[in-house]
Amino acid sequence: MCGFTGFIGEVSNPDVVLENMMNQIIHRGPDSAGTFTDGEAALGFRRLSIIDLENGSQPLYNEDQSLVLIFNGEIYNYQDIRKDLVEKGHTFTTETDSEVLIHGYEEYGTKLVTKLRGMFAFVIWDRNKKRVFAARDMFGIKPFYYAHMNGTLMFGSEIKTFLPHPHFDKVLNEKALKPYLTFQFPVLNETFFKGVFKLPAAHYMTYENGKLTTTRYWEPKFNPEERPLDEIVEEIDSVVRDSIKAHKISDVKVGSFLSSGVDSSYVASVLKPDKTFTVGFSAQNFSEIDTAKELSKELGIENVNEVLDPEECFNKIDEIQYIMDEPHSNPSIVPLYFLAELARKHVTVVLSGEGADELFGGYEEYDESASMKKYKKVPGFIRRPVSEVAKMLPEVRGKHFLMKGGLPVEETFIGQAHIFEEQEAANILTAKYNDAPSVKDIVMPVYKKAAGEDDLTKKQILDLNLWLVDDILLKADKMSMAHSIELRVPFLDKEVMKVASKVPSRYRVNDVDTKYAFRVASKRALPEAWANRKKIGFPVPIRLWIQEEKYFNKIKESFESPEAAQFFDQQAIVKLLTDHYEGKAKNQRKIWTIYMFLVWYKKYFS
Repeated sequence: MCGFTGFIGEVSNPDVVLENMMNQIIHRGPDSAGTFTDGEAALGFRRLSIIDLENGSQPLYNEDQSLVLIFNGEIYNYQDIRKDLVEKGHTFTTETDSEVLIHGYEEYGTKLVTKLRGMFAFVIWDRNKKRVFAARDMFGIKPFYYAHMNGTLMFGSEIKTFLPHPHFDKVLNEKALKPYLTFQFPVLNETFFKGVFKLPAAHYMTYENGKLTTTRYWEPKFNPEERPLDEIVEEIDSVVRDSIKAHKISDVKVGSFLSSGVDSSYVASVLKPDKTFTVGFSAQNFSEIDTAKELSKELGIENVNEVLDPEECFNKIDEIQYIMDEPHSNPSIVPLYFLAELARKHVTVVLSGEGADELFGGYEEYDESASMKKYKKVPGFIRRPVSEVAKMLPEVRGKHFLMKGGLPVEETFIGQAHIFEEQEAANILTAKYNDAPSVKDIVMPVYKKAAGEDDLTKKQILDLNLWLVDDILLKADKMSMAHSIELRVPFLDKEVMKVASKVPSRYRVNDVDTKYAFRVASKRALPEAWANRKKIGFPVPIRLWIQEEKYFNKIKESFESPEAAQFFDQQAIVKLLTDHYEGKAKNQRKIWTIYMFLVWYKKYFS
């Protein structure tokens, strides 16, 4: 819907500073801008018009203008909340979902956040009490960053909005690089910019008299209920359809992203937009266009698609890493950038299938192979010592199988991406960047919350807290907003989560399939072939690209640069690259993760 930025603190020219901060995120809101400055407070808003096109500008105020709001997102149950607030005597001046937040805060206080169904990040400034109240949605669909520096609190939808502020100190967070090399995304709460933090998903924040406090208001939990499968399937299909209906509310054109997978196919089949959008690559097995076209034709929908050119992709990597704010090496960011660009030529809102895997158990890593199930029949007192020995081995075939077979899930599963082993990362980094939180430091606080759950549920809860927020949703927001398009994710919905939390483990993952009950439910909207399709992800041929001379040379030049020497053992990382180029190893994800960091660093710090 938009982007916002602002600060609480004294500067000599607040209007100029705020304007410069807002100019960093024009892409998030090209339709209009709004500002509020009053003494120490400055709030700025860039609008992408979706609902109530004429009257939806921000900042918004309550009746006596003592409260000021800036907000990014959509509240899908705003009409119900508005009705309650009107009955309680509140006066509304617009038809926007935004206005329920400011009156809702007046009426419900901090409990407002528990009533909201939607995606949101917002700030409310109380002019009388000199207090900030800010919040982020339960899944972390919308980003929120803040920094408390030199007596000033800064906040915004993107970190880059802080750069023009005279009180902002741009310093690299030396502790962020090592975990990134393992996880592929910025996994720490403190970002790659020292002193800049993410407000975590499902948290609200208060700031008053120089004191900042964050509070968690929701935790993802699973509470399975024993019921007949038919009843579970009926409930899943019903809530999915209801959520998609809520998520399509808009005063502008709505479309749908479409891959070959069941998630986006389910959304498209229920939504039935005028257009679906797909991109792919010409390399064999790296395109889902044909499958998406086939389903769209069956549904009577136009599929708009594009085959991406590797040269064009490489030319945009600098811009992509800049937009992401922090280094991010999920290769799917690249096609997602172009997919959003393609869709924006036709629509302003798109629905997508993110979140179904985390809620309903869709990832392959949630299942166990037949050989693993067989191995786990060996007594634990034998498997455990074998796994401890395997941990000490170098990276050899069978090492991870033996580890997973004998160690608890807390020691073997860190999420859907696992690029460098911790010791590998340590070996290629210079000493300055080895002082960082360990993988255990990062995952164990989440696992402790899932104590007593089965392994599947533990994995889902870990992914809901880490992978979903800081990989899947972060890139979805940044790449879509780069092209001024709003991406909505109907599976990541409060009511859908209620249903998903009740599904027993055996109906999430079993011998038939992952996401089992969800797939059965999807057959009520989809042809069976689509409901049963295995997850492909967003395939990107980086393995092939790096073996092309011109791209190999481009990356090699980066690895041999003075910038790289600050962080890495250059001989070691060049060897990773040349071994891959010469076909001696498949190092593409490791190479890409290092390269994306160096691209990002050059963009922000060189």
